[in-house]
Amino acid sequence: MTTAASEALKHTPLFDVHKSLGAKMVDFGGWEMPVEYSGIREEHRAVRERAGLFDVSHMGEFEVEGPGALDFLQRVTCNDVSKLEVGRCHYSGILTPAGTFVDDLLVYRVGEARYLMVVNAGNTPKDLAHCRRIAQGYKASLEDKSDEWALLALQGPKAQGILGDLVEADLSEIPYYGFAASRVSGAVSIVSRTGYTGEDGFEIYCSSQDAPRLFREILDAGRAEGILPCGLGARDTLRLEASMALYGNDIDDNTTPWEADLGWIVKMKKSDFEGRDALARQKEQGVTRKLSGFELLDRGIARHGYAATAPSGPGIVTSGIPSPTLGKSIGLAYLPAEDAAVGTEFQIDLRGRAARARVVPTPFYKRAK
Repeated sequence: MTTAASEALKHTPLFDVHKSLGAKMVDFGGWEMPVEYSGIREEHRAVRERAGLFDVSHMGEFEVEGPGALDFLQRVTCNDVSKLEVGRCHYSGILTPAGTFVDDLLVYRVGEARYLMVVNAGNTPKDLAHCRRIAQGYKASLEDKSDEWALLALQGPKAQGILGDLVEADLSEIPYYGFAASRVSGAVSIVSRTGYTGEDGFEIYCSSQDAPRLFREILDAGRAEGILPCGLGARDTLRLEASMALYGNDIDDNTTPWEADLGWIVKMKKSDFEGRDALARQKEQGVTRKLSGFELLDRGIARHGYAATAPSGPGIVTSGIPSPTLGKSIGLAYLPAEDAAVGTEFQIDLRGRAARARVVPTPFYKRAK
């Protein structure tokens, strides 16, 4: 039975596929998405050991083209787009004038003066408005193509072998953060060696019409390897083990790249960009807080929003899970900068119970090469 609330939610082109596979559906930023199929831990393990297939078609895609496309992207994002060759992409940030995150994103250089921006689903409308305001000063077109694209993510050590027989391109020649235009089982696609799990894998951009067929064919191709369809639950545990930031939890419009340990995506020596002056001031003055990885020393799970008490002052947990791979509770928290050193112990309020925690190096998990 469909409720009025579910009717108001947006659906990806794979909604009927998820329902047919018995997925548990939840509201995720206004989208009705699968949180799990066979269980979060089982799906998590499949990605770490074999392969898992995700629907991430709710993500937003903007196409940027024209003689001023590069200059526009240099202004609106903090990484150096001029360093991208055709066929390569990078992780970056769209920043406010205060140097905080409007969003984090991937930028793809598709052609000489053609680019693709891939943004977070819930932020697509505000990102588009922000980018259009800035694009007015440049000779570049900015088109929201989110409804035309679907996006599948095949992740795990078996991903290349599973996808290889379906793709015309030689996957072994696609480097990390590289991509190729190629047909996947006959469907015109972009195959990108990227992901949000800490494992090797690929993200497949295809038309909304082709997505349901490709999803099923990839599952069929990987059946002998133990592939599983995976939901947002496993996506979250996987990305946190790999210490990948989640917008709305670990970064938002109140946090800067310096604070979020994402200074590596900020290129201060390139041409001017939104937020540069604010970031220069903060870098000179030094940050007062820093996003730090931790493990719980006591029993429990530290969730988003839980208060922390460090030796130098208060902090706050942004993400926390019981790690399926590591067998312990881990998380990320903003702590006073003086307390961000590895080995520092602090306390987290677990709904009225004080639990000991310790700062540890990140990423928590790193795959063997």
